[in-house]
Amino acid sequence: MPPPSDHPELPLLADSVRLADDGVHVLDRRVFPFEHRWVHARTVEDVARTIEDMVTQSSGPYFAVLWGLVLAAREHTDPDAARAAVRVAADRLIATRPTNDHPRRAARWVLAAVDSGGADVAAAALAGARAGAADYRRRSLRLGRAGAALLPDTARVLTHCWGDWYLVGLVRAALQAGKNLSFVCTETRPYLQGARLTADTLAEMGVDTTVVTDAMPASLMRAGEIDALVTASDRVTMDGHVINKVGTLQLAVAADAFGVPFHALCQAPDPDAATGADVPIEFRDGDEVLHALGHRTASDRVRGRYPAFDVTDPRFVTTVVTDRGAFPPQRVHEYFDEQEAGLPE
Repeated sequence: MPPPSDHPELPLLADSVRLADDGVHVLDRRVFPFEHRWVHARTVEDVARTIEDMVTQSSGPYFAVLWGLVLAAREHTDPDAARAAVRVAADRLIATRPTNDHPRRAARWVLAAVDSGGADVAAAALAGARAGAADYRRRSLRLGRAGAALLPDTARVLTHCWGDWYLVGLVRAALQAGKNLSFVCTETRPYLQGARLTADTLAEMGVDTTVVTDAMPASLMRAGEIDALVTASDRVTMDGHVINKVGTLQLAVAADAFGVPFHALCQAPDPDAATGADVPIEFRDGDEVLHALGHRTASDRVRGRYPAFDVTDPRFVTTVVTDRGAFPPQRVHEYFDEQEAGLPE
């Protein structure tokens, strides 16, 4: 069983990766909400596999990397050996999701703490991981307030995939502002994150929620039934390209065609990615698109292809919503005009 939640006020999926003395406990999103099954990761390699095998997704890998690096630091009592183990573990965990920059950002918190800490490397790693977790939550709530401010009081919002902490922050801010939002969630093939994760969490938070297939949104936009498209983003480049779950591009194009604003949520653009061509797109096993929830849905005579993410051009994006406010995509680089104290971007 996982340790008790430190944040019982949150939806379950927003607190689904937990550190304990015996390892990291990860809620298995592949079977949620039908089962609340926790995977016990005892080693760094176990943690890496929970990310690669889609046990955890969206912001889950960020927290998994934080706590996984704590496990690495605990492996050795010798400070030099512990620091070396953390660096090796960081390389392994960062490589689990090449498109999303969350693992890299999480690792930087722990590496910085370990490099500047004393002889107790495990304590330094834990302090860095806790600081990284608190920073992520704080920035997500700020991002949520900025995003909620862009929505009409009775907006009908289309989502794609699972926005996790970003979407939770937006909904909490909207509810606090007295807005009455309703949501339409794409099912998000092939893992059905929208149907299972997003929709269940939105319903848990008490907002009206409808699920549609991935093929329906353009028709709904044309009929005037959608007021805004809001997604998370796995990465935003310095020139405003939005990289997110595959399918985001076609939704953004449809939204542009029918005059629906597209707000992409992202804590910060990636200063190391100048444009979309600088972001590697993860290709997963094509066999995954031939199945849904463990059942084959296509003939055994065909093969599948699965680019897990796509790149949306700035011209199809209305705003990039960050923890420092909303920017037109062509001006998202202005995010860095004012640096905050703390860990450098």
